[in-house]
Amino acid sequence: MKQHIPNTITLINLFFGCCALACLFYGQFVAAFWWTFAAVAADYADGMAARLLGVQSGLGKELDSLADMVSFGVVPGTVYYMLLSNYFYPEGAGGLVYEAAPGFLVAVFSGLRLAKFNLDTRQAEGFIGLPTPSCTVFTIGLALIYTFNSFGLRPLVGHPVFLYTCVAALSFLLVSEVPMFSLKFKAFTWKGNETRFIFAAIALAMLFLTWEASFSIVILLYILFSVFRYLTGRHVVP
Repeated sequence: MKQHIPNTITLINLFFGCCALACLFYGQFVAAFWWTFAAVAADYADGMAARLLGVQSGLGKELDSLADMVSFGVVPGTVYYMLLSNYFYPEGAGGLVYEAAPGFLVAVFSGLRLAKFNLDTRQAEGFIGLPTPSCTVFTIGLALIYTFNSFGLRPLVGHPVFLYTCVAALSFLLVSEVPMFSLKFKAFTWKGNETRFIFAAIALAMLFLTWEASFSIVILLYILFSVFRYLTGRHVVP
């Protein structure tokens, strides 16, 4: 029975992603954040459970991609759709908002990224391109900034120019050749995890300093650090 434990956790990830989607369509960004946070935790836990139990399987790999497509593909795309929709129709729209539909490009490129990941043998330890969970954390962080008007940034993060730019940049990064280190710990020893521990410390510091804005800030730093390493030739995948 132990082989079904990681798959069950993966399906829980999918369930949480569906709940996040429902909240987004009702404009409940904070509730969507917590469901998405739970999905990220489940995504972390299923891989850890599979390694601890030694029960990695082809079925688990396929389920993981399907769950991630919803939780970390459709969810961030829906965030951009809802933010754009709120700008163009602040009183609410009666149907599909065509001006907001480009937000779903993040979901499209997330699907492409997940398919490429399943076929790319170079991504056993690190990543080539932006991981979908990181894209989602950045995006759901923008929803929190919008909701709480963090540092007076609501007009910025709710503006179409900013949102279209984010959609374009994230879509590119998802399928780019920029190597990025994995944020998941396979062991909690300092050796081999130096960068992860440093980023974990930065994330905690940002959480205390910037609260809800910290999620987008940390992922932005993660992206900038990875791009800097890539452009300076220090782009060996860890």
